[in-house]
Order: sequence, then C-alpha cells, then structure tokens
Amino acid sequence: MHKLSCYVLFLLPFLCFPLALSWSQNTQFNQAENYEGSSDLVNLEYHMGPVLASAVNLYIIWYGHWNPTHQATIRDFVYSLSSSAPYPSVADWWKTVRLYTDQTGSNITGSISLSGEFYDMGYSHGVYLSRLSMQSIIKTAVTSHPRPLPLNPRNGLYLVLTSSDVQVEDFCRAVCGFHYFTFPTIVGVTVPYAWIGHSGTQCPGMCAYPFAWPKYSGKPPPGTNGGNNIMRPPNGDAGVDGMISVVAHELAEVSSNPLVNAWYAGDNPTAPTEIADLCLGLYGSGGGGGYVGKVYKDSWGNGYNVNGVKGRRFLVQWVWNPSKRRCFGPNAMD
Repeated sequence: MHKLSCYVLFLLPFLCFPLALSWSQNTQFNQAENYEGSSDLVNLEYHMGPVLASAVNLYIIWYGHWNPTHQATIRDFVYSLSSSAPYPSVADWWKTVRLYTDQTGSNITGSISLSGEFYDMGYSHGVYLSRLSMQSIIKTAVTSHPRPLPLNPRNGLYLVLTSSDVQVEDFCRAVCGFHYFTFPTIVGVTVPYAWIGHSGTQCPGMCAYPFAWPKYSGKPPPGTNGGNNIMRPPNGDAGVDGMISVVAHELAEVSSNPLVNAWYAGDNPTAPTEIADLCLGLYGSGGGGGYVGKVYKDSWGNGYNVNGVKGRRFLVQWVWNPSKRRCFGPNAMD
C-alpha cells in the first residue's frame, strides 16, 4: 500500500497519511508499467524500522451489515495465509512477503492467526467515515462490553472491514484500502491496522478489478485468456473476491512497513510506494498494459492464481520479490 497504505488499483501520489493502495486510470488501462522483469525502475529501500516478525494475532472488525457467506470467504483467505493447500497456495504467495527482514535479520512472520472478531452491526460511528474514524472504530471494539476485542500492542494487527453500504473518505475516488498505526491518544496504544471497503455496490470497477471495469475505460479488463471478456470471480462475488486481493495487498504492506519506517520506495514516508504498490494490476506472468497476466481458470471459467483452505481459490495480486527484483507470485511461469 502506499502512504499509510491505501489501495486503489494504480499508483497515485497521496495527500494523506494512511498508506493506501491506489490506481491511476491511465496506468491501469493504457500504459501500465510492467515491473515483472525489470529492476532499473525500482529503488525499494529499508529505512531501519520494524517489520511484523513475531507471530501475528489478527483481529477482524466487521463494520456494518455483512453477508455471512462473504464473511466466510474472507475468513478462509485469512486461514489460508498460514495453512497448507495445493500448490500454488496463498501460503506460497506469502513466502515472497516473508523475504523481507528487519535490522536484526528477522523475517516477516509466517504465522498469522485469526484471534478474534468483533461485529459492529450498529454502525457505531455512522455510515460516513473519515480515515481517522478507523481508529475510533478500533477503540470501540476493544472497549465494548461484554465481549471486547483484546487490545494487543505486542503482536496484534487489526483489520477493519466496512460493508458495501458504508462510505469512507476517498473510497472509490482515490483508495480501496489503507494501513497505518493507531495513535495512543485515541486507542491508548500504538498498534498496526488496515482498512478495506466492500466495493460491490459503490465502485467494483475501481476496487474489484479485474472482475469489473470502470465506466471511464470503455472496455472490460482482459480475461484469463487475454481476451476482452470479463473475468469471473472464483468465489462467486466480484465485490468480495476483489476485496480479498486488497486485503492481501494491505496485509503484505502493513507487515513490511507497519510504522511507515521500514520497506518502501521514494523519498516521502507520508506517501511511500510499498511492496505491493509496485505490482498493482499484476496477477500472473506476462502481465502489464492492463493485462493481468497468465492465471488459471477453473471448470466454471472463474479466474484464480492461488489455492486456499477448504478447496477455496483466490486471485491475489503479486508483490515485489527483493531477491528476484521483480514482481512475483507462486503461479509465475519461471
């Protein structure tokens, strides 16, 4: 994610703190740079800050009204990060993220456990949220009675997921998600967190690419065979399947840059280009120029590039591999 880590499919310089995944219209559908096989364009550096090297306890805050089927899909993706599945798996994808180390040489953890969930079905902070509202939502979750989430400054990571009827500052316009860390004045301690919105009814063409396409593009994103047919989502819902790729993007970046002083490119820590930002729109070999790359297709014609638990399949974007110095995923052809 860049900046504090926001996600909107193509890189934009950011005007705010939370790092976000963003997209630039021209980059995505016209002349997207394909970093897959090049290193001269990338100056990714380590800035001496921590990475998430200890086993992570992940806490999900479900904000708004959620379809239980969609929740189950997202949970299974989280479970897949640290569980075995047929190759290429989500855990295999995470191995690239694990290549990043801190100044002691410790790698990012391979253990991510879903350790708690909080259901904010009452929209405790309304349906129109600012970026800073995410910290107040976390505060509500860890202080509510009778079943608050643990406030875990040692190895906690908080994931705020907003339902499709919740509007968030800059959502759909500039970002699909972001990551940052909490302020002690709001939450009481500093903990890393990420927010991702469900774009299903608001902007699937921006935040659920390649399962939908923006109206401004005038054409659908290329399908799994390089044609112009829309790619079908592997779990049956464009909004949720697109959201999972954003979740993957933000988890990779909050793990490698949790306090915005570890791994990123660029000179501005308030708007960094992070390890997933470098690979926006790339899901397979040969990707670039709006083509997602070579991915798999199941018997129903749904596109995916990694396997998960319980027979799940997902499509997640690649991340920058510091050893190969290019974007990479376990479904790569080489």
